Amino acid sequence: MIRVLLADDQSLVRAGFRALLDAQPDIEVAAEAADGEETLRRVRELRPDVVLMDIRMPVLDGLAATRRITGDTALADVKVVMLTTFELDEYVFEAIRSGASGFLVKDTEPDELLRAVRAVVQGDALLSPGVTRRLIAEFAARSKQPAAAGALSRLTEREREVMALVGIGLSNEEIARRLVVSPLTAKTHVSRTMVKLGARDRAQLVVMAYESGLVRPGWLG
Repeated sequence: MIRVLLADDQSLVRAGFRALLDAQPDIEVAAEAADGEETLRRVRELRPDVVLMDIRMPVLDGLAATRRITGDTALADVKVVMLTTFELDEYVFEAIRSGASGFLVKDTEPDELLRAVRAVVQGDALLSPGVTRRLIAEFAARSKQPAAAGALSRLTEREREVMALVGIGLSNEEIARRLVVSPLTAKTHVSRTMVKLGARDRAQLVVMAYESGLVRPGWLG
């Protein structure tokens, strides 16, 4: 059973998400929270699998709450998915860098929301290729000089290749076709790369690909 915490200051939004999620046989809403501080208390108390976190909340905003969750090693298994009104919300970029596993717009289709919750728990890609590429473009526009690529020395040549493909926004299936391997093999390479680099999830791996200089602006194939 996937346990979800809903964090949003609008009760109507929470009620809509709860009705959808609780209707699923493999998902349950463990709790709700109306501000960032309450969210932190509930997360520490309940250790949910996924937090659906609104970016704009009173007392403590969703971005600050996300940083505290992802920065707490005791909460390493808690995945945060940011909720925003607009796909290109100015805070989305910082949310991903802060450790959020991805983001969804609040008016996303119900099936997409359910797929996202299940995907992030499994460590699979949460963001669709199109959204990922927009995120990458935003990162490229704001990125500074690439950091030293010393951490990449732990990767095999194939893992570096796979990381670069993740970095340009390809899904496991697209990576498999590009490398002429099975989707399971591609997923295994992605998982091993994340473990070696200490990446929480695929979104953070994208950021690392840019910060290391492995992928550069203009490579959005």
